[in-house]
Amino acid sequence: MRNDHVTLRSTAVFDLLAPRTPAVPVQVELRYDTKDPYAVVAAFRTGRAGWVEWVFARDLLADGLIADAGDGDVRIRPATDDPEVVVIELSSPSGHAMFEASAQELADFLDRTYDVVVPGNEHLWVDVDEALTHLISNDLT
Repeated sequence: MRNDHVTLRSTAVFDLLAPRTPAVPVQVELRYDTKDPYAVVAAFRTGRAGWVEWVFARDLLADGLIADAGDGDVRIRPATDDPEVVVIELSSPSGHAMFEASAQELADFLDRTYDVVVPGNEHLWVDVDEALTHLISNDLT
């Protein structure tokens, strides 16, 4: 377990795709926190003060930059017609959204996370005692 906690943040604009309408730009904040070294958070701006957060595996983002990845609520893949674009699909009980994002921006963000936590060393950053305490305290409330 490491004690030097780090949070990385990066802003981007993803294009929300919808049938028969022009793409809508959406502000997105990407976050990586060494307290959860296996995950990436994408926070989507939904209005003046609202954000919707999606948490998914850092490996899923890495895999999706080069090939189809994901078989659950989050799917990521390179665009078929443009190697500079990545398609991100999000599905939930309340709906489905498809975005296009810059492959280079996502790769740059991912590289920054690798500078902090090398792939394969995530376990060195996990505080098992803290995680168990958090789970137990949430279970009792």
